[in-house]
Amino acid sequence: MVFFRGGFAHSSQHRNGLVFQSDVVPAGVQDQPDKNAWYFGAGFDWNLTRDAWGLAPKTSVLAELMIEYKEFSSHVKGNALANMPTQLVGGAQNPHSVTVSQLSIYAAPKIKFMEGSRLRPWIIPAGFGMHIISPPGESASFFIPGVVFGGGLEYRVWKDFYAGIDARYHITGGKKDGIDVDGLTAGGYLGIGF
Repeated sequence: MVFFRGGFAHSSQHRNGLVFQSDVVPAGVQDQPDKNAWYFGAGFDWNLTRDAWGLAPKTSVLAELMIEYKEFSSHVKGNALANMPTQLVGGAQNPHSVTVSQLSIYAAPKIKFMEGSRLRPWIIPAGFGMHIISPPGESASFFIPGVVFGGGLEYRVWKDFYAGIDARYHITGGKKDGIDVDGLTAGGYLGIGF
């Protein structure tokens, strides 16, 4: 199946960074992005087995690969580094808007129950996630690895067309260079089987 997702995201903590709220450069505007976001993404499910390798009848195990974009704020006032010209070289206070976003790439096993039914619940027991943040953190970090857990419900609408809902929790094991991107996503998706 190829699927397209979208919905609501929430981060457990506010982000800070080089060009907005900053402990390293506490000059100029110290605006803070929202913890809530919208997201969209797309991915593939590859079926590995329809009976969990003979261990559980009517239980499919799939490999999921997904890319997801989140936007927390698009008009955060930048600090001195985001001014044009920068205040650090004597420029006037002229803060630019900063977009705070995150791109996540996931690879995870997905277990779907009730093979052959139009309505199928599923879970992701644990998968790998790589989060790419923009703008970078105060130590110029871009990449933050983590784990994703999830669950959802899918309905076969017609032939190989599906609609579903899902919720996922993303955890990175604490702050990396002062940034914590732990949080959740909840929304819906449309899928096409092949």
